[in-house]
Amino acid sequence: MYERLNAPGRIDRPELAAVQNVFDSPAPRAARMGRWSTKAPLPLPRSEMAWAAAMNGRMHLVGGYGEQRVDRPYHHVYHPQRDAWTSAAPLPLGANHVGVAVLGDTLYAIGGFTEQNRKPHAECFGWNEGDDRWRRIAPLPRPVGSAGCGAIGGRIHAIGGAVGASFDSKRSVAWHLSYLPGADRWERNAPLPTARDHVGAVVAGNLVHVIGGRVDSFHTNSNLHHAYDPRQDKWTARSPLPTARSGHGAVLVGQRIFVMGGEGSNRVFGQNEAYDVAQDAWEQFAPMPTPRHGLGAVAIGTTVYVAGGGPMMGGGVQSAVHEAFEPE
Repeated sequence: MYERLNAPGRIDRPELAAVQNVFDSPAPRAARMGRWSTKAPLPLPRSEMAWAAAMNGRMHLVGGYGEQRVDRPYHHVYHPQRDAWTSAAPLPLGANHVGVAVLGDTLYAIGGFTEQNRKPHAECFGWNEGDDRWRRIAPLPRPVGSAGCGAIGGRIHAIGGAVGASFDSKRSVAWHLSYLPGADRWERNAPLPTARDHVGAVVAGNLVHVIGGRVDSFHTNSNLHHAYDPRQDKWTARSPLPTARSGHGAVLVGQRIFVMGGEGSNRVFGQNEAYDVAQDAWEQFAPMPTPRHGLGAVAIGTTVYVAGGGPMMGGGVQSAVHEAFEPE
């Protein structure tokens, strides 16, 4: 289920993972906490995909760390009805922390890092299930990795992220770009009020919610929560995330945005906190059985699927763990 980035071969869950695990949430408990179950593991241990996308009732995971490299072009697809994984066409350019979003019948892959959480590229691609092929689309105006992405109003929005070719030069940005598929071009939009990366980005109704993330480093995680209205090109502040973290999953189920996992300074979070869009309020639900960060998370129907990720701080160990959450 686990493998090190610096050595081949499967290993047991590292002892340090248990030391770094955090489960307690300051949010009030939900009346029904929900339950987790175990699903078919990934074909191999992976992490630092950072996100996943749901398309036609299936989960897509692209890029990330695995098999002792950080620039993998993997494209694994999970089929819930069969509880099984298949492989699809790999990314043309392997990378980690690739932004992903679905619009219509196309899965988009936006930017990413070609080295370990640094050295971003500007290349973007679109994949169609019919021919199982990626095609190049207009590149980003500037290279960026770990941008939060979502589709709304016929556009793909890429928000925030990080730039820098080295750990010393790496920094978060507040950039906000949107892609128009018909014109194959990117446009600038109102920037994120506070620069950050490794955020959770979720479209709910007519708004894009950007939740948590880090400011330059996971040592300075944020609990900020902003919502973007594309009709006004305007951001507003919303109730903050109860547990500040980055590299977490964020998905919409009904009128709730569930945020699970993530990392911090010597911490890997198992918290599963949900935001009620109508009430502008947070509750805690059953925490993840296996805390992870840099994972892939999607909602298909009312079920949340969480696959892969790092079980301890940093990218030194990958996992094939796959668990599902039912809110009710």
